Amino acid sequence: MAEKKELQVAALENGTVIDHIPSEKLFTVVSLLGLQQMSNNITIGFNLASKKLGKKGIIKVADRFFTDEEINRIAVVAPHVKLNIIRNYEVVEKREVRLPDELRGIVKCANPKCITNNEPMPTYFHVIDKENCVIKCHYCEKEQHREEIEVVKGED
Repeated sequence: MAEKKELQVAALENGTVIDHIPSEKLFTVVSLLGLQQMSNNITIGFNLASKKLGKKGIIKVADRFFTDEEINRIAVVAPHVKLNIIRNYEVVEKREVRLPDELRGIVKCANPKCITNNEPMPTYFHVIDKENCVIKCHYCEKEQHREEIEVVKGED
């Protein structure tokens, strides 16, 4: 007989569950997705027990399904996050967040002389190493690693 696990967070009828978020990145993810501006029912779990991470964060957003662009923003700060799409209390799709080949308007260039820091234009980076999160500015060719990356706030 399989043991019944206690749900750490209430079940969701329809929506998206963002799981396996490193706890220290949870509120960055909340900000990147603009959750504080949403009127949907949102459950946020912080510092929950996780076999893989020790402690993890989880976000459940009712009646909301995110675009790839919205999800790509998360990959920059929280790789390996799991996304579960829920319909009628069932997980209908599971996917792992992955860095896309390019990032537009998500990350700030670290080069103060870069045109993107001096003109009102979106940044544009090529992801040159997805495993280690190394990105290169399309305009000034400055490379940045995950530790150095500063995320641009989402458009409100």
